Amino acid sequence: MDDATPRTPALEAIGIGKRFDTVVANHDVNLRVEKGQIHALLGENGAGKSTLVNILFGLYRADEGEVRVNGEQVRMDSPHDAIDHHIGMVHQHFQLVPVLTVAENIVLGNEPTRGRGLLDLDRADDEVTELAERFGLAIDPRATVEDLPVGMQQRVEILRALYRKADVLILDEPTAVLTPQETDHLLEVLRGLAAEGVAIVFITHKLREVLAIADRVTVMRGGRVVGTTTPAETDQAGLAEMMVGRSVVLRVAKTEAHPEDGVLEIRDLHVRDDRDRPAVDGLSLEVRAGEIFGIAGVDGNGQRELVEAMTGLRTIDAGTVLLDGTDITGRTPREISELGVAHVPEDREKHGLIGPHSIADNLVLNRYFRHPYARRGLRQHDAIDRDAERLVAEYDIRTESIGSPARSLSGGNKQKVITARELSHE
Repeated sequence: MDDATPRTPALEAIGIGKRFDTVVANHDVNLRVEKGQIHALLGENGAGKSTLVNILFGLYRADEGEVRVNGEQVRMDSPHDAIDHHIGMVHQHFQLVPVLTVAENIVLGNEPTRGRGLLDLDRADDEVTELAERFGLAIDPRATVEDLPVGMQQRVEILRALYRKADVLILDEPTAVLTPQETDHLLEVLRGLAAEGVAIVFITHKLREVLAIADRVTVMRGGRVVGTTTPAETDQAGLAEMMVGRSVVLRVAKTEAHPEDGVLEIRDLHVRDDRDRPAVDGLSLEVRAGEIFGIAGVDGNGQRELVEAMTGLRTIDAGTVLLDGTDITGRTPREISELGVAHVPEDREKHGLIGPHSIADNLVLNRYFRHPYARRGLRQHDAIDRDAERLVAEYDIRTESIGSPARSLSGGNKQKVITARELSHE
């Protein structure tokens, strides 16, 4: 629904087009974000959401279309351009310096100085404290970032954008790492920011959050905008149908599981984190064939260390990991992979792909050294390409060529490459 009197939007994307090689990530995308409104951006993996906001923040350059800030056409050649136009972004993977304090991270690049250009830390602390109190984001400015829980680190990201006087704030899946209580507080903070006139772009997959927080909702599918609506005009089922292009049953018809014998067993596992602190402390569990075993918890509570210990990527202090009754404690990642353990890492960019390498190469990263992909130490390109073409078709990986670098793919298609590789490993 349009206002009776059209207002100049805080941020506008008009006819945005973006290709990676010949794969269309965005096609004729239009987005209008009003001052003082929370605008949710919805879509499945690979829908083009991340590509769009990366263009708006200057991380990518659009092939077609234009970006306007407060009605003025602007060039977004880098994040510096976006920041200069008072656009801030809180990434899903935080962009903080762990060893610096909260205040040092927030003022980085815009440091207050005294005398001869010296950093004025006391003034930085005072400015950060004042900003945090104003927006209800209380935090200790002298705390070291690496000592903070994830929810507090997100506050640092938000405060840094506000310190740079952001009039538009883009948040990429901001509740993915938060507890329900932290999520509720974040939504309150966003409502407060909107009340002060900040325009907010809120990327999420969580339909309930959209209906609870958004003033307007834009849904993307296949790189295109399929519609913009309001919570008053739709519901969860309607949004889900827009996302996938068909009617969706939101309740999962869960069949009764019939677990078989144990496949993976962990006994009294002890693992340390990167700072040599206990991350997994005496954990025991058993996973049986034919069941889905969920491990719940807010990010940063030992999940990553547990997975890395099971897959040979992290040293185990004590305890045992058994696979089909065989002790695999201390085995190398390759040995564990060869025994049939697949791993889809949480950070696909750092640990799941080699960006400059081709999609075909990435699809065989865990088996490039085996027959038929290698013979007498030489890679067999025909076999690699044949397997890659099959997986691209089977998993609907959107790319023109298996020879394209993996970094050219959209976020959703990168995830498909990793999933295809891991699930097809025999």
